[in-house]
Amino acid sequence: MENPFDDTYFMKKALQEAEEAYGKGEIPVGAVIVVNDRIIARSHNLTELLNDVTAHAEMQAITAAANFLGGKYLTNCTLYVTLEPCQMCAGALYWSQISKIVYAASDEQRGFKTLGTKLHPKTKVVSGILADEASELMKRFFIEKRNLN
Repeated sequence: MENPFDDTYFMKKALQEAEEAYGKGEIPVGAVIVVNDRIIARSHNLTELLNDVTAHAEMQAITAAANFLGGKYLTNCTLYVTLEPCQMCAGALYWSQISKIVYAASDEQRGFKTLGTKLHPKTKVVSGILADEASELMKRFFIEKRNLN
């Protein structure tokens, strides 16, 4: 029997978080952290609401997951995020020792790969899962932002 809890399933959950951010006027990035096919943290960008440049979806998810687990390390956990993590988030993910990162859309300007930011050597990375859906949401957000200004 095939496991229904695959990367696409969990990325859809991250996209739901991105939609929530979109509805709040936040840049639509969503994230979930999973351990043993169970979501232990859900988050989305909150930089506008909290007036905090560090309130990215990944940072919120790392904190929530660490609180859930009762420790700072996220070994055996997977982060699903709708946009490639930035340098700041990649640094935090490095220190959390997260086992796997799955992201949807690449960020050619600010993503950790473009900026050469290193992840923990044991962290596995998968990219492109539901990238079109994540990219479309991001494009729609910025088109609407431009039309409002």
